[in-house]
Amino acid sequence: MKVISDLEIAQTLHLPNECEELQLLMMKYECAMTEMITKLEVLSSEMSLKFQRNPFESIRCRLKSPQSIYDKLCSHGYEVSYQSIRDNLNDIAGVRVVCSFIDDIYLLASTLKMQDDLLVIQEKDYIIQPKNNGYRSLHLIVMVPIFLMKEKEYMKVEVQFRTIAMDFWASLDHQLKYKRADIADADAISEEMKISAELVSQLDNHMLQIRERIDAGEK
Repeated sequence: MKVISDLEIAQTLHLPNECEELQLLMMKYECAMTEMITKLEVLSSEMSLKFQRNPFESIRCRLKSPQSIYDKLCSHGYEVSYQSIRDNLNDIAGVRVVCSFIDDIYLLASTLKMQDDLLVIQEKDYIIQPKNNGYRSLHLIVMVPIFLMKEKEYMKVEVQFRTIAMDFWASLDHQLKYKRADIADADAISEEMKISAELVSQLDNHMLQIRERIDAGEK
């Protein structure tokens, strides 16, 4: 488990008097992230038996760094404080689930939403309504219970669902967006990326159709 040092909190977040509280807060976020991964792995085991295939290819997780927390608070005009971090940031703990097929995304998400110990407080479907740059993914902000020594507490975890193709596009877009910012034809390249995102979407739909034909032929 990663522990944020007093020095990181003092130098990056400029909160030397809230070190202990912030270290405990980050520990809670990491525990909530672990709980979410466990839930997804349990679903994967059940679905693998039921459907004879794994509903996702990989799970990745990350905890926002103190610098990222500070930058996001400042960019949105929020106060930099312990309470502001709790109240205003939904993505300190993040889990990314990469699926083979689009229908697996919605199956996993709907199954998670039915679990009575979880509370989905926000859902953004960028698959049906992509971002302006072409980005596609399904995002859930979920309140996840963690069980401490003397209490149960709910912590926010952002869960992103993507197909392999969506993840490929998003990874390359992330790499290229900083490099293209200062070049003359940046707008033209951004348009090319949007076209590429549409091709990725068509590929996802085509691969799903092929799998459905195979599934139908096996019955």
